[in-house]
Amino acid sequence: MAEPAILTTVVGSYPVPDWLVAAPSEQALIDATRVVIDTQEKAGVDVVCDGELYRFDINHPETNGMIEYFVRPMGGVRSTLTFEEIQAFRDNPQMGFRTRPAGVVEGPIGTGTLDLPAACARAQKLASNTFKFTLTGPHMLSKTLSNSHYRSTPDLAMAVAEALAAQVKHIDADVVQLDEANLPGHPDEWEWAAEAVNIVLSAVKKTPAIHLCFGNYGGQSVQSGTWEKLIDFLNALKVDHIVMEMAHRPAEEVSVFRGLRPEIGLGLGVVDVKRTEVESAEGIARSIDRAVSLLGPNRVRYVHPDCGFWMLKRSIADGKIAALVKGRDLFEGRVQAIAS
Repeated sequence: MAEPAILTTVVGSYPVPDWLVAAPSEQALIDATRVVIDTQEKAGVDVVCDGELYRFDINHPETNGMIEYFVRPMGGVRSTLTFEEIQAFRDNPQMGFRTRPAGVVEGPIGTGTLDLPAACARAQKLASNTFKFTLTGPHMLSKTLSNSHYRSTPDLAMAVAEALAAQVKHIDADVVQLDEANLPGHPDEWEWAAEAVNIVLSAVKKTPAIHLCFGNYGGQSVQSGTWEKLIDFLNALKVDHIVMEMAHRPAEEVSVFRGLRPEIGLGLGVVDVKRTEVESAEGIARSIDRAVSLLGPNRVRYVHPDCGFWMLKRSIADGKIAALVKGRDLFEGRVQAIAS
């Protein structure tokens, strides 16, 4: 059977099974990851992910471990915080959704004990379909740290990027995706963010991708803005495709991606993870059709949820995954019928 013209994928996270939280162990983590990947493959998802279970942190359920897992093992980062350091971080209006920093940078950033290649390899061997590994990007990570060593946040971001790149160059996943959830609310930082992100993307062995959204903090958006303000950022990236929040955005906003470099594939969010209703295949097909009508053929290369599923119940996440594939198939069936 020919490969679909538009591939389905997920952004990353999946609801953590209750039994993994209740009795965590290395074997339980492997078993849970096998369940997550098998769920996606049986639904027909083309590019699967491990559900980001490898980084789940029960002490940080609000961010599903997307920050602390990466920065706390790094060299140069202290995780014990004084009240003064916490209060200074709270005074930063850009990080109002967090009450404390992930750590304090008091020396040169290094890889420390972080071991992303091992986390990737453990999950990848469980997958039969194309496998994607995800990690948080340097802009987001640098913004969550208190900086007592580098001259500026951009300098810190470059150091974080180098540490991540040192890990990524050893990762064999088919796709490596960076997640940047803070930049859409601060588009004026795009130039130094692009420089830092490209350091990591350039280290990817196979297919580099990036995901951007306006936040998914406990199922809520925490930033406002528009994709139009980030087109220059996107066009500056050394990336194969982008994975964008769109289902929770104004439908007409997709037209801004006419300005995207044609070599960059567009990933279109067609499943709203901030709603508990499961989308219909017909609704998803209509969303794809509307985007293709506005952007032209061959511009939409992936469809996916807006963000990760970690805050939803498993039954809802599974329903949305199934609807995603059925909606893509329905759209492509209609396209084929028209073409014939």
